[in-house]
Amino acid sequence: MARPIDSGIIFFARLALAVLFLWGGVMKLLAYSGFVGYLHSKGVPFPEIGAGIATAIELIGGIFLVVGFLIRPLGIIMAAYTVITAVLGHDFWNVVDAAVQRDMVIHFWKNIGIAGGFLLLCVTGAGALSIDAARTPKRRLL
Repeated sequence: MARPIDSGIIFFARLALAVLFLWGGVMKLLAYSGFVGYLHSKGVPFPEIGAGIATAIELIGGIFLVVGFLIRPLGIIMAAYTVITAVLGHDFWNVVDAAVQRDMVIHFWKNIGIAGGFLLLCVTGAGALSIDAARTPKRRLL
């Protein structure tokens, strides 16, 4: 049985992750053509489609994190997305400038850490302060 404080901590963790992705999704939406250009410069195939998918994942995923909806499957999707963005967007192994490479290494490993947080949410679930908890049938004692 979970302690009452656990749901508050899980809620805070969801919000902390959501802020990052909601902000990123909004920025991508506001500068959409620039984001498509960035993906093109990174050699991403079909950058127009990739930009739409990335923006949707960040915005919808961020909203689902805030309200606690479908958190277990969302955790897997967001973990995979975050690892993919680490590999495509923070490819430090292709950078020759030492200062830029150092920054890319930091961002790469931050993304991997964030993916770990999403995997933890996949295991813990959304907590009591969520739509998922409200949708779960309550056990009745006989």
